[in-house]
Amino acid sequence: MPRYDASKSEPFWQDAWARSGTFTARRDDAKPKYYVLEMFPYPSGNLHIGHVRNYAMGDVVARYKLATGHAVLHPMGWDAFGLPAENAAMERGIHPEGWTRDNIANMKAQFARLGLSLDWSREFATCDPDYYGHQQSMFIDFLEKGLVYRKNAVVNWDPVDMTVLANEQVEDGRGWRSGALVERRELTQWFFKISDYSDELLSALDTLDNWPEKVKTMQANWIGKSRGLQFAFGLVDAPEGHDRIEVYTTRPDTLLGASFVGISPDHPLARQLEQDNPDLAAFSAECRKMGTAEEDLEKAEKRGFDTGLRVRHPFDTAWELPVYVANFILMDYGTGAIFGCPAHDARDLEFARKYGLPVVSTFAPAKDDGSALPEDGGDAYVPPKTEPVIYVRGFAGDTEQTGNDAIDAAIAFCEENGVGRGVTKFRLRDWGLSRQRYWGCPIPVVHCDACGVVPERKENLPVRLPEDVSFDIPGNPLDRHPTWRDTPCPACGKPARRETDTMDTFVDSSWYYARFTSPGAATPTDPDEAAYWMNVDQYIGGVEHAILHLLYSRFFARAMNECGHLPDKAREPFDALFTQGMVTHEIYTNKLFGPGYSGKKTIPTNPEASEKAWIRSSVEKFFFPEDVVSFSHEGKRMAVLKDTLEAAGRDPQNIEDLVDQEREDEETELGVLVIPSAKMSKSKKNVVDPGTIIDQYGADTARWFVLSDSPPERDVEWTAAGAEAASKHLGRVWRIAEAASDAPDTGKGDDALLREMHKAIHDVTMGIESFGFNTSVARLYAFANVLQKSQAGRAARTQAARTMAQLMSPMTPHLSEEIWRLLGGEGLIANAPWPQADPAMLVEDEVTLPIQVNGKRRAEITVPKEMSKEDVEARALATDAVQKALQGGSPKKVIVVPGRIVNVVV
Repeated sequence: MPRYDASKSEPFWQDAWARSGTFTARRDDAKPKYYVLEMFPYPSGNLHIGHVRNYAMGDVVARYKLATGHAVLHPMGWDAFGLPAENAAMERGIHPEGWTRDNIANMKAQFARLGLSLDWSREFATCDPDYYGHQQSMFIDFLEKGLVYRKNAVVNWDPVDMTVLANEQVEDGRGWRSGALVERRELTQWFFKISDYSDELLSALDTLDNWPEKVKTMQANWIGKSRGLQFAFGLVDAPEGHDRIEVYTTRPDTLLGASFVGISPDHPLARQLEQDNPDLAAFSAECRKMGTAEEDLEKAEKRGFDTGLRVRHPFDTAWELPVYVANFILMDYGTGAIFGCPAHDARDLEFARKYGLPVVSTFAPAKDDGSALPEDGGDAYVPPKTEPVIYVRGFAGDTEQTGNDAIDAAIAFCEENGVGRGVTKFRLRDWGLSRQRYWGCPIPVVHCDACGVVPERKENLPVRLPEDVSFDIPGNPLDRHPTWRDTPCPACGKPARRETDTMDTFVDSSWYYARFTSPGAATPTDPDEAAYWMNVDQYIGGVEHAILHLLYSRFFARAMNECGHLPDKAREPFDALFTQGMVTHEIYTNKLFGPGYSGKKTIPTNPEASEKAWIRSSVEKFFFPEDVVSFSHEGKRMAVLKDTLEAAGRDPQNIEDLVDQEREDEETELGVLVIPSAKMSKSKKNVVDPGTIIDQYGADTARWFVLSDSPPERDVEWTAAGAEAASKHLGRVWRIAEAASDAPDTGKGDDALLREMHKAIHDVTMGIESFGFNTSVARLYAFANVLQKSQAGRAARTQAARTMAQLMSPMTPHLSEEIWRLLGGEGLIANAPWPQADPAMLVEDEVTLPIQVNGKRRAEITVPKEMSKEDVEARALATDAVQKALQGGSPKKVIVVPGRIVNVVV
């Protein structure tokens, strides 16, 4: 028979599945439903092997559930709006939609080659007017429910891209795309009232039993429920309109260690003071050039401006504290004001030492570890709130308490003395959704001088983006498009102006799972279809989306429920969540970034310590894996450019030639440095194109490799050697199936083979059910070895090989279809019912025991599991190996360990 040819087989079966509609989701009330969904991709242009891993996992689940009798929904779409398309338009002089649609077409073709069980009849892109028109309709619904509002807010402003950035889009104080220093600006913005759901979003995490604990912890920390004290410092010589500064603190137990009060540059008091103080105005302007991300503020140098004002401590009117405007305080957190306790906060301590302010401890370690106190030059002492400490300035007397107990005592003391009140607050802030850019969903409201802000009429939706826009100058093209911007007021008909901000792309991806249940519905969802298909039974995606995307989706599900678009059960839309690990690859570059390279362009503290020159050339270059030959030599990873290797006439298969060429290149701009495996990144070119792998080995090889090498929640390193090994194994599986079909009618060991088959069915099924795909693959490797060595007859071997194909079909669907056809399987294997393990065949009636003679293994025997020690001993002594060792004599000792081993001492 001919060898298995993936290049012919895979397109054939993909066409067969498409013609039969195998993966078209069909509502069937007689079947249990199963909705599996991977986080849908941004159409950047090309898939890489990391995408293959993510979508292969979902495909395993979908195919398995289809085989186990479920009505399966496994859809695909495109998260298509966003700034990258707009940047591409500016860089290349093209329209964002054209760029996006071309990328979608290319990536869809790549998806098709992977043989995924996707229902493409439900495909949509978030830039489809039909999709974003329903999003606009829901915006109006939310507006009517009081879930959307407009207010002035301080935002991250990118002065180059001229748009608002979310905190996660600010990296080291710079815009993630432009690299420009981000500024803080006050703009009128639209907000979703997600904070109204803070308590529910937090408490409901306890019901998500099939979510990773780390994700639930990250969400809980982001929501940030805390109980603290709200009180006020009275101002001395207060300016007009300001007699006090309100403060909220989660550590009232440190109030007796206060040394200053800090306020945000955007605090109303600071705004008033800067009007008459040019120096303060200049300082505040500098502060506003920083982003609003907490992490960036924590890293920045702590700077302050002494306002000259003082406040009275609430427990001693003679105790006055200076008031500073500080660059690390935001208006969006708490009240925009803090009191600083330097002894117990590293940020406050840095600030206090910079400005010569007192440092006073309120508590100390219960056990002295010899560390210097903060007031004596030591670090700030910030133990966990559950750790007992000695309170030297406490509200319940000098005593040993945990932080939590001391906080409760401090709140009670302050309430009893009329100083403040205990308040429960959440860190979660309302979701700012306004973006000053073109390529997004238009916000469907109109600004009318007579009527104010007026929602567009639903019959006029969608409010489509105009196509005739220009990106010749920075800024939002919608602001410069009068025929689109200027429109009659929907309420009074007078001239009005459309909202030119578009929605944050997180909005687009916060409800797509609901639209997939009825993508052609005339309303955002069809209630009957949503009631049938929701919830998502299994959601799969990267842990990088663990906070915002998932949190916003959970909010949106609640808002949609309250507006009648989702059933009550869907307020938590994802029953189970799995966060897969990344596929990593070495990076090949002409620059060495040193140990611990993280992908950032940083200058080393000690470049001379590097093995090679710090900079190979004045221009940073990265090389695709297909452009180099990489190899190991004397424990080191090396690489040589294929072009230079070929030009030098070196043999890429000869290790000495490779090493010699690498040494010759070391002092030139052509040298390639190997950085240890890192997350695949297009900018670093350490991506593997699935198309290249499919051309060389077939899609099943790529799928098998990414599912087999490590647990799916961990990272897996892609290597050419691993892909080749996977390909060889699949070729071996085909030959095993051929051998089964050609086996003699009778043989020996039929029962033993079928028993192993049922064990494999059980183990592979358990692996898939528990997301242990790598364990299922390992079990299939072992079963292939058993089948290859088996001497059973044709019927038993054919049955076992056919079952092996079924068990492999979620991972390697094309090869499995080919084996199924070869061995006489009926119809498509994709439609075949999942094999069932016979419980009776899983019971071990016999056990194989090794026999050791004087500590060395000499033989083995297979005996009934319940055989007595005496009978096992007799069977062991009767073996040829033991008889030969005894040479007609008797053993000194025989030790039988039931079910384990027989030891014979002669």
